[in-house]
Amino acid sequence: MGIRARLRVWAQLTRPVHPETERVLRERWAQLPEAVHTPAQLLGRHAVGCEGTHGVFPKCNLTCTPCYHSADANKVRVDGEHTVAEVDAQMAYFRQHRGPYAHAQLIGGEVSLLAPDDHAATLLRMRAHGREPMSMTHGDFDADYLRALVHDDRGRLRLTRVSFAAHFDSLMRGRRGAVRPRTEAELNPFRQRFVQMFRDLRAETGLRYYLAHNMTVTPANLGQVTETVRAVLPMGYSMLSFQPAAHVGDSRRWREDYRQVSIDSVWAAVEEALGQRIPWEGLQFGDPRCNRTAWGFLAGNRWVPVLDPDDARDLAARDRFLDHFGGVAFTGTPPALLAVKIARVLRRRPGDAGVALRWAARTVRRAGGLRRLIGAGARGRVRPMTFEVHSFMDAAQVAPAWELMQRGVSAEDPELRATQERLAACSYTMAHPETGRLVPACAQHSVLDLEENAGLRRLLPLTVVG
Repeated sequence: MGIRARLRVWAQLTRPVHPETERVLRERWAQLPEAVHTPAQLLGRHAVGCEGTHGVFPKCNLTCTPCYHSADANKVRVDGEHTVAEVDAQMAYFRQHRGPYAHAQLIGGEVSLLAPDDHAATLLRMRAHGREPMSMTHGDFDADYLRALVHDDRGRLRLTRVSFAAHFDSLMRGRRGAVRPRTEAELNPFRQRFVQMFRDLRAETGLRYYLAHNMTVTPANLGQVTETVRAVLPMGYSMLSFQPAAHVGDSRRWREDYRQVSIDSVWAAVEEALGQRIPWEGLQFGDPRCNRTAWGFLAGNRWVPVLDPDDARDLAARDRFLDHFGGVAFTGTPPALLAVKIARVLRRRPGDAGVALRWAARTVRRAGGLRRLIGAGARGRVRPMTFEVHSFMDAAQVAPAWELMQRGVSAEDPELRATQERLAACSYTMAHPETGRLVPACAQHSVLDLEENAGLRRLLPLTVVG
């Protein structure tokens, strides 16, 4: 390869935003309802949204009230070959239609029911399609499983970084050592044990990891959210995510009127735990009726937001960032390559460096000053912490709203029209290469899972007849 050809390859490799990313972001922005075309909106400006798998391993060995899977889910056997093939096809479709990079969840069912080799092979296929995978689990597996997952048969690390979202709440039944927990506090040792497995393996092998903590919230445990947050914050998770329950999936497991729990009530409980406001209004993924997210970091006992929506200077910095860096992939890009991409942007927009430094100075002041921040860092007490509430919708609303959307009809009923708006702005998508569709997660769980799991029951029966 000649010098000119090498330079062209280098220029393409270090281009701040991939041309396909530019295209899919424009398309995603155009698809969003006008109501969410706000300066805070990240969909279509910074990301296309999260992605998830479906129809790969719906079976779980715990029972939950509620459970978003249909009654057929636990009548499907876990098959590694099926999982790898289906996930590969779904990720290839995402790569074709949503660009070269996105975050994707490997979700079923319970991911640790996959054999470690099949689990690892699936994660590697996801990465091969430019996806940054996160494994969704109830966390009830042992360190031996984790060790087998990240190592190959020769004892070498085949996965140098993993991401897991572990779901713990008192609505789950069957966890070893806590079969029928009566309170959230009973689960705190299990929450801590999950983190410790990763800490131990990092000390042993250098494995890097990202851990999120998920919790379903119903009227039965809403009053325990505040104390749960206080207990979990020091454990080592980097995200605390809460899902107010919805009437979706197996109706036999609906015990309460879940509509009593609102996104506001959960957020208020989290703020009470921290004893401070958690500002989320400055950055938004999709529709605020569905998602509320606040990015920041812990510095000692203080949580510090990356953006203050009441500070006009922070909002101006946000707007400049999204205008100039919006499509840059900050995670999943090697640090040296990312530095070159940032340098290329700054070469055209040198004023951004000053804006970034002034934003950083304000953030340090919010953390209590440079001396306090350095001291907390020296004690290992500075780490990222994101808070999120994701509110699913009831199947009774999603099913008719989705049916009308498939016919291109805007609902006249206000509640159904609101549901259609939320579906159109969904930040979490499933791929259906067999039908050529991208489907919002609520439509997947409320409508498509029923027929899909029934079909999987025939394709992958629990008992194989020879």
